[in-house]
Amino acid sequence: MGFFEKIKNGLKKTRDSISGKINLIVNSFTKIDEEFFEELEETMISSDIGVETSSELCDKLRAEIKKRGLKEPSEITQVLKDIMAEMLECETSLEISKTPAVILVLGVNGVGKTTTIGKLANNLKSEGKTVLLAAADTFRAAAVEQLDIWAKRANCPIVKQPEGSDPAAVVFDAISSAKSKNIDVVICDTAGRLHNKKNLMAELEKINRIISRELPESSKEVLLVLDASTGQNGLNQAVEFGKFLDITGIVLTKLDGTARGGIVFSIKNKLGVPVKFIGVGEGIEDLRPFNAKEFVDAIFESEESKN
Repeated sequence: MGFFEKIKNGLKKTRDSISGKINLIVNSFTKIDEEFFEELEETMISSDIGVETSSELCDKLRAEIKKRGLKEPSEITQVLKDIMAEMLECETSLEISKTPAVILVLGVNGVGKTTTIGKLANNLKSEGKTVLLAAADTFRAAAVEQLDIWAKRANCPIVKQPEGSDPAAVVFDAISSAKSKNIDVVICDTAGRLHNKKNLMAELEKINRIISRELPESSKEVLLVLDASTGQNGLNQAVEFGKFLDITGIVLTKLDGTARGGIVFSIKNKLGVPVKFIGVGEGIEDLRPFNAKEFVDAIFESEESKN
């Protein structure tokens, strides 16, 4: 099964939530009027696209309908798809050209952060990069062991210390190792305690300072891992983390099995942070760069187009 097929299959609940309901509206209205737009906006909001983003999408749709002189509800689906894809369009590639590059991975416990690191390491290795993992989540029981398992799966070296060690010291050791071994990319796991804990944010800032001090000329990405099934709560997490660190990209996990994939639009529109990767499966290869058009196409994939 190709990855696009996995996306289509994984987004079934989101597709039912967004395009399924939009199609019902399109098919039940005979004209494009205010009631039509009210129903459309309400549907978007209920699909976790969010109030502000839903309103903006509808405003853009109104303008395009007026510009094109469209009269029939059946004519708006492709227009809406184009507007949605345009809203999500962004640069999704990782900036890791200046080595040893560092990817600092953030996220609350349970979002799939450690799994994402393993998959990301595998992706980079398949591109010919040398990768080292830093087990800087030293607070959570078994976090180091879990990352160690993924390091073995991806065939990457790992720098680790016993549970309870100073996370910043782990990152420092990892950077030193990367310098001496000419490693291309260092991926740092971090603690995932509740995002409103001041001590966690202080620790993340400390780690960030060490990276900036030790590798001032190297590329750095700060990726926040969010669980798609948490919907608007994920957006709140992004806002909290963004107060302390400059987030360069979002990794959206667990898109398969949730109807809340609409959160992608809120994340990009409200935060201005690109979704760089999405996960739609548990396999080591089930993490792929985000593609706006592909994502929207998968959401609107109809039963008829499959046949």
